[in-house]
Amino acid sequence: MKKCIAILLALSMLFALAACSGEPAATDDEVGTTETASAEAGNENLTEITFALDWTPNTNHTGLYVAKALGYFEEAGLDVDIVFVDGSSSAQLCAAGTAQFAIEAQDTMAAALTGDEPLGITAVAAVLQHNTSGIISRAGEGLDTPLGLVGKTYSTWDSPIELAMLRSLVEQAGGDFDQVNLIPNVIVDEPGALAAGDTDAIWVFYGWGCINAEVQGFDFDYFAFSDLDPVFDYYTPVIIGNNDYMQANPEVTRAFLAAARQGYEYAAQHPEEAAQILIDSDNTGSLQGSEELVRRSQEWISAQYIDDAASWGVFDAERWDAFYAWLWENELIETELPAGTGFTNEYLS
Repeated sequence: MKKCIAILLALSMLFALAACSGEPAATDDEVGTTETASAEAGNENLTEITFALDWTPNTNHTGLYVAKALGYFEEAGLDVDIVFVDGSSSAQLCAAGTAQFAIEAQDTMAAALTGDEPLGITAVAAVLQHNTSGIISRAGEGLDTPLGLVGKTYSTWDSPIELAMLRSLVEQAGGDFDQVNLIPNVIVDEPGALAAGDTDAIWVFYGWGCINAEVQGFDFDYFAFSDLDPVFDYYTPVIIGNNDYMQANPEVTRAFLAAARQGYEYAAQHPEEAAQILIDSDNTGSLQGSEELVRRSQEWISAQYIDDAASWGVFDAERWDAFYAWLWENELIETELPAGTGFTNEYLS
């Protein structure tokens, strides 16, 4: 009885205090509104970041989508918007400040870093530790080495660096690159184009083009550039940042890369879950119908994010510089790039 009286007295005091305050007790709807307002207020305290992709979402980008979906960016105090702008250069968007960070590649960055008006961008993290690109062809037709390209048809983007690399490899093998038939590369389905006989050889990234061939059950041959000449083991893709933004916001840059690292580490350890996050996060519709390719690609590429490096993202200065030195020696860039140009490990700490 004493306990019941005590409880009643306590409740009476509670209601009396509420009445004195002149504020009615909150309803369930009001509680929900308050929580929403709190969440919006929390978002207002986050630093907004725009990240530009180099292409539609694929497994090169998985760590970014994981970091966003699992809240790593938010925990770092960031509200990151991942965008794909068709027809625009990610390097130009980043240099202009439209995006603070973007995806690029060391080879395509070269032109941006040379010339009369170099772009204000720097590579701040390596998405993959090694160059995973090479040439795919139909199996058994002798194109498993560069020499096999002689007398055959190759689909080219007509990039000076691309063609110089192939010329170097064919000539190292004793062939005449001028005997390779070059046609424009307008291919979106490499295995399909090879199966149809539209071309004999195509430059692909193994984690997407070759895995796609495996998914389709297409027999292919392949040779990797990095296996044939170590100078071609450059960094592709990489994350770049806007120089002015990073200099003014070094801690934000470090926070962004730390969260991205968490995302890629998760993808390396949990490829199946990471693949599903990428599929669920794609707002372009480009992955629709390619779910099996995404899962198989993710399984393969997850081992490439860190590979033999001490940790995700770090650059080997000697390897980076060697490729740019090769470009200069082969007159593929307008000015010589001093050692250490175009990249930094500073913000990965």
